Amino acid sequence: MIGPILQPLPLTSARFAQFGDVISTTADGIEAMNEARFERFGNLTSVDVDSSNGGHVTISIVRSKVQTRLPYHFDMLERHPLGSQAFIPLAGFPFVVVVAPPGESVEPDDLRAFVTNGRQGINYHRGTWHMPLIALNEGQEFLVVDRAPGIGNYEEWFLEEKMVLDAP
Repeated sequence: MIGPILQPLPLTSARFAQFGDVISTTADGIEAMNEARFERFGNLTSVDVDSSNGGHVTISIVRSKVQTRLPYHFDMLERHPLGSQAFIPLAGFPFVVVVAPPGESVEPDDLRAFVTNGRQGINYHRGTWHMPLIALNEGQEFLVVDRAPGIGNYEEWFLEEKMVLDAP
């Protein structure tokens, strides 16, 4: 049985605000740096990690090994209660995110899907439910900023029926 269908909306800061931050260059807050040879787009998001039990900020690069084909059927979401988690594409490509607000459970009506414009990254707020990372092509690389170690910072939620993530 096929469950409800999620149609991704274009990602905007306003639409995504309850789930996290959109990481992108905007005209706000541009600063000159290195003798004005560069423009700095600073303070785009905040990294929020619980530093207890040796927790610290880590920066990684992940590369997709397989393409996620849409429509995609899923029933599992994850969250990270001890830290935020950012994904920034290292080359210009759009990607899709599925999210639900922090809470003890997730209902299908809580889910929202967004598609980036190819130049945006995202930073999930601590505890935001989300689908595992989706790459629309093999070999796509993301810069990831999150909390290490992952002990106690990963929880899963399984929906009663599979949802369908449609193509944007």
